[in-house]
Amino acid sequence: MTVEIYRDAWGIPHLRADSALELARAQGRITAVDRAWQLEVERHRSQGTSAAFLGAEAVAWDRFARQARLDDTARRCFAALERRDPETAAWVVSYVDGVNEGLGDGLGAGGRRAPEFVESGLVPGRWEPWTPLGVWLATHILFAGFPAKLWREEVVRRLGAEAVGLFATDGNGTSGSNGWLVSGALTVTGHAVIGGDPHRFIEDPGVYQQIHLACPEFDVVGLAVPGIPGIAHFAHTGHVAWAITNAMADYQDLYRERLRVVGSSSSVEALGADGEWRVAARHVERLEVAGGESVEVEVIETERGPVVIGGAGEKEAAISLRYPPRVTEDLGFSALLPLLRAREVADVDRAFDLWAEPVNVVQAADTAGGLLHRVAGRVPVRSEGNRTRVVDAWEEGREWRGWHEMPRVSVSGIAVMANQRGLAEELGVEFASPHRAARIRELLVSRAEWAASDMAAIHVDTHLASAAVLLEHLAGGGGQRLSAEGAALRDQLLAWDRHMDAGSLSAGVYAAVRSAVVRRLAAEPALAVLAEPPAYPEVFLPWLALKPRIGFALENLLRVEELYGIDRAALVCAAVEEVAVGWTPRAWGETHRLAPWRALAGRAYDEPGLSGDHDCVLCTSAVPGVTDLAARGPAARYVWDLADRDQSLWVVPLGADGVPGAAHHRDQLALWVEGVLAPVITDWDKLAQGNKENKENHDD
Repeated sequence: MTVEIYRDAWGIPHLRADSALELARAQGRITAVDRAWQLEVERHRSQGTSAAFLGAEAVAWDRFARQARLDDTARRCFAALERRDPETAAWVVSYVDGVNEGLGDGLGAGGRRAPEFVESGLVPGRWEPWTPLGVWLATHILFAGFPAKLWREEVVRRLGAEAVGLFATDGNGTSGSNGWLVSGALTVTGHAVIGGDPHRFIEDPGVYQQIHLACPEFDVVGLAVPGIPGIAHFAHTGHVAWAITNAMADYQDLYRERLRVVGSSSSVEALGADGEWRVAARHVERLEVAGGESVEVEVIETERGPVVIGGAGEKEAAISLRYPPRVTEDLGFSALLPLLRAREVADVDRAFDLWAEPVNVVQAADTAGGLLHRVAGRVPVRSEGNRTRVVDAWEEGREWRGWHEMPRVSVSGIAVMANQRGLAEELGVEFASPHRAARIRELLVSRAEWAASDMAAIHVDTHLASAAVLLEHLAGGGGQRLSAEGAALRDQLLAWDRHMDAGSLSAGVYAAVRSAVVRRLAAEPALAVLAEPPAYPEVFLPWLALKPRIGFALENLLRVEELYGIDRAALVCAAVEEVAVGWTPRAWGETHRLAPWRALAGRAYDEPGLSGDHDCVLCTSAVPGVTDLAARGPAARYVWDLADRDQSLWVVPLGADGVPGAAHHRDQLALWVEGVLAPVITDWDKLAQGNKENKENHDD
């Protein structure tokens, strides 16, 4: 049997095989060749073993991964997959075989290409059949943002329940996305167009892998997650295309546990809602730490779930985590093959009925005119308290009572998904600001017809609607008198077009004033009581940091009728004076620069300045009051054309190759920064004719 592998002009792999199984193996192998270091980092993260080569900075994650039982859950889910869906299980195994072939026990092509292995002293390890499930779970375990419940607990404890709404920003999430669907009635071709961009932490290598997979059963192009077979989130089969955004659903619960050690033994019991004490599973694991002492981790699991905060015999109450895959032994991998085989939206719809985690809003369209807009995933039915706060495990009425039906709506003309309230509202608690969704819709209705090539302008729109409330306070002034310098700065801001363009001096001024406002609000005694985080594990602290919470809730905090007597107009004017006398004017892009995450520091790059901001459609997120650097933003951009797949477009932040210094490691960065999209090529004759030197044949 022959597997053909082509590379297009951007180094993107195009794979063709005689069967789905052989294709999965080829996908695993080429991913290991291109992304060996990334795959090993993700494998270790899923196992909770990354501190063994990354050192003490990785201990917090490893501790959480062990206590949350990520690897054990992946093993259980794979064993259940073998029972329920042996075809998909075999397909996953074939992918894993390809990964191991590409890694070659440390001597394969992937291991030889990646310089990080030499730098870290790490040797590529062996993937197990459940490793892709562990990678998927580790990637998405924090997507529902359950640590936000810890934040609400602190707000209630220190300020009272009425204060929770002040910070319920419809704002700061761990991830998000833009997505839109334009029906054929509004396109130049008469066929639908789907566009969008997932917002994640920008990583090097990138979190999405452009790839083309073909066999007699299907021919699909899209954005894969390295380490996962198939193409789950964004794809075009030639007949039907789909895309997702985070639904912002709440589907994970935190339980306050009462634990007791039984006698002099190491056995632990937990109190249930029926008043009975029951034995909890307990054992101890040891984390190896590069350059330091190993760390002992107590792993406890009650009837609710694994304990992720505290433990037996500790003064503070232990807190357990209940999450669907641990309960159901299902990560939704049975959806992956049906998605690849889909030929119409009904097929996509049925496939997403099998979806589990994370919970997503889905849009799809097919060449026959079919349209789909739905939520996919698994959200438990339970009390309102479970959804919003940490609840007492010994209290009645806190159990899960089945699963929510996933909402669907019909589509006519335009559909927009940008993590806002709407389709998934009944499933979540906090959503993204409505500004991105409203702006996308405003842009889409501004013209009668759209082509795929027009969509790039939407991706990079920089209008910041959330700036309005701060500027309103500044315009009002509250009777405050400004210095000549402050008045000039005020006038500049009030004349600003509210676009966060990299070259805009006014955008730079606005960002500086906004940060000063955030710092001043955080210093107000009424809010400063939240500055000292509670003694929770380090992995949860980003959700508990006061300045980011204020920064992302700023619009609401400035707009609410009363805020503990704080004169916000005066505070804004004081921030303007601070900037006027102590800040050197800089364009926004001078400080708002790309800051991708790397497991190892490695080679230093002069990263580009960026347009956009958190509430812009071009969502390159700074953290007001903390940093202007953008660690999170569009992890890819795509436009799927249902009239002609080869008129589709895409781009990723860096490049297709994960190896530093390789030709295609960062060759898409300039396109991404400028808002340009690269062409999608799926014509096998063009690939064969234009890239003969890049063709690989593998005869088995």
